[in-house]
Amino acid sequence: MNDDQTPRFAVLIPAYRPSASLPDVVRALAAKAVPAIVIVDDGSGPEYRDVFTRAAAFPNVHLVRHATNLGKGAALKTGINYALCAFPGLVGIVTADADGQHHPDDIVRIAGTLLARPDCLVLGSRAFDGDVPFRSRFGNSLTSMVVHALIGQKLTDTQTGLRGIPTSLLLRILRIESTGYEYELEMLIAAHHSSVPVIEEPIRTIYEDGNKSSHFNPVVDSMKIYFVLARFGSVSLMTAVLDNLVFYLAFRHTGHILGSQILARVFAVGFNYSMVRRSVFYSKQRHKTVLPKYLLLVLVSGTVSYAGIRLLSAKLGTNPVSAKLMVETVLFFANFAVQRIFIFKPQAGAKKAGGTACPTSTSPALSEVGPARRRGPAPFPNRRSPPPAASGARG
Repeated sequence: MNDDQTPRFAVLIPAYRPSASLPDVVRALAAKAVPAIVIVDDGSGPEYRDVFTRAAAFPNVHLVRHATNLGKGAALKTGINYALCAFPGLVGIVTADADGQHHPDDIVRIAGTLLARPDCLVLGSRAFDGDVPFRSRFGNSLTSMVVHALIGQKLTDTQTGLRGIPTSLLLRILRIESTGYEYELEMLIAAHHSSVPVIEEPIRTIYEDGNKSSHFNPVVDSMKIYFVLARFGSVSLMTAVLDNLVFYLAFRHTGHILGSQILARVFAVGFNYSMVRRSVFYSKQRHKTVLPKYLLLVLVSGTVSYAGIRLLSAKLGTNPVSAKLMVETVLFFANFAVQRIFIFKPQAGAKKAGGTACPTSTSPALSEVGPARRRGPAPFPNRRSPPPAASGARG
């Protein structure tokens, strides 16, 4: 990279014990005039030093190392932090995997879309047709369904590692605590809560030798991903336990359905509102904006629940406690959808620092995906050595 130029985007490649094809991927990106390529060696060990040395020999490559393996999420955060510090004025960063799954043409195309739509998170989405490993097809399908329920958007490929991330979102996701593969799922949730639109661009589906080079553990890493999702359901579960416990105790002592229902709902609402606002939907809207809508939902939900309990207990002879459990199970999904879509919905069109509204123009041509002129001296003249602050970065 010349001293009088600063990149508009950087390609970030986190790598742990990569195959010998990593230098070939970097060579292809360098040949396409990618202005900055940041490689993070996530503690691969001395036996992989030669692979990284050959990859770092190409122009505009910056190599950052972890002393030990910290996880993909940690490597992404280290690379993001390095790029933001080394290249002020970035429009965003394109992340790509080191296992050969992403074609260089697709990487550059995602960068072009990011430059054209600088306030959007761009996902390079695979079609999952043809000869795709079962663990990849099944894991992505299951995660896509759950993410659809959580953020209200159906995504083709929630686990893709090829992403164009705008700077406004980069600052937010640096604070995510996850350090493994679940970090990429947290990124989607953070985009939703930050009102960053998520768009998809179709890319090639490439699996070399059954994806043997991937370090994704289908059991351990999938559990970590779904623990992230489980966290969002835990508040509702705790609320349901509290609600049903109070109802059971009150009904046992009074035998009065309506009074027990009201008492249980008062306890549940007091607990649920504060927790769901802070820990589930991360809403920063004022109480006067969301609380009236939330209380209206509570009133409607409580009325429907009471009517359902009366119907099941009077017409079918169902025990009121059992009837309540059945009705509340159905209402759980309905209440979540209403809260996500209408009550705690992120405010659309909110201005983010350093960003503009997403334009509708198409991706720029390859010749436009190049560095812009620098207004000052290069922050770090040595392109292959990380700045002092980056060498000690922690995931």
